[in-house]
Amino acid sequence: MSRICLGITGGIAAYKACELVRLLRQRGHELRVVATAHALEFVSPLTLQTLSGSPVRSELLSPTAESEISHIELADWAEVFAVVPATANSLAKLAHGVADDLLTTIALATRAPLVVAPAMNVNMYEHPATQANLDTLAKRGARIVGPGAGALACGWVGEGRLVELDAIVAAIEQCTIEPVLRGEVVLVNAGPTAEPIDPVRVLTNRSSGKMGFAIADVAARRGAEVVLVAGPVGLATPQGVQRIDVETALEMRDAVLAALPRATIAILAAAVADYAPARVEALKIKREKQDSLTLALVKNPDILAEVVKARGTRTVVGFAAETNDLLENARGKLARKGCDLIVANDVSRKDIGFDADRNEVLIVGPRPEDVRELAFAEKAEIAARILDRVLEVRRR
Repeated sequence: MSRICLGITGGIAAYKACELVRLLRQRGHELRVVATAHALEFVSPLTLQTLSGSPVRSELLSPTAESEISHIELADWAEVFAVVPATANSLAKLAHGVADDLLTTIALATRAPLVVAPAMNVNMYEHPATQANLDTLAKRGARIVGPGAGALACGWVGEGRLVELDAIVAAIEQCTIEPVLRGEVVLVNAGPTAEPIDPVRVLTNRSSGKMGFAIADVAARRGAEVVLVAGPVGLATPQGVQRIDVETALEMRDAVLAALPRATIAILAAAVADYAPARVEALKIKREKQDSLTLALVKNPDILAEVVKARGTRTVVGFAAETNDLLENARGKLARKGCDLIVANDVSRKDIGFDADRNEVLIVGPRPEDVRELAFAEKAEIAARILDRVLEVRRR
């Protein structure tokens, strides 16, 4: 498994780092814990040492510690450097290259990918300086996980609480993924489309785009060049992904077909509207002028069918959002479209449907026995398994 250097800074959420250490060790990772002096006021070195299986480092110039492993050796040893929790002060140091303690010195010296999980008061998190520091780190390639929103230890309510630990574990593990997709160009579409009725109203659907964005993220982390055509969603662009924003089905079709010639893999996860209003009103429709409203709709283009028709040697994966007869409907769509695989999920379930962070899907291939069931898991994990299956198809 991976060698993880875990940096802990001085916030109340430092106590949660103990459970994070336990989870990472349970999953087979090797841990070295580096804590700031203030972090050790919240959690004891003995606790961290017992859970991690190795001494906790906190002093930059400790003769005893330096005789065992120097800070440079520790920076070279790490395959992932994670800072959990990351206070506003530590984010400022990381963003501006300050190296005035052991943790920040290792951060400056290591070539390992950086994972940062912010945790602080909501006002500190929303401060322009903190936001600028996070933006700087993200642009350098750091993976920012969270924060979550809710009741904070300080008594305020809002963004700033440490994100769930399973999300941090997933982020750390994704940093160590082998670049098995290097040389591939992966085209992904994601999210809903919005078809205008008038200047203020649209026809759309409940898709959040989270599954497609997770696929784009994991594909990029596995070394692929990724083009993501995104409908109107409020999601951050995954690191290293080229994003093209669209609104309507026609715009999505044009963007997908424009990117298709270079793609070796096309994964069409978007929930594209099947119909659009035949006429878009130039002015807002006033409810006072009519008691009912009838819309004439026309069919939108079938993007998946067009991609399959032009696929050549590329692998094409479609998605089926169903509310009943999941396997039967997935097989029917696969036969009609002619793509290599269909990924089907039950969107009537609130725990895996639209806007959920987890999913449970069937991956259906052309042979009757070619059905893979991916059990309930984070969408990042589901994305990884979908890409595993795509690689199997490409290697046949």
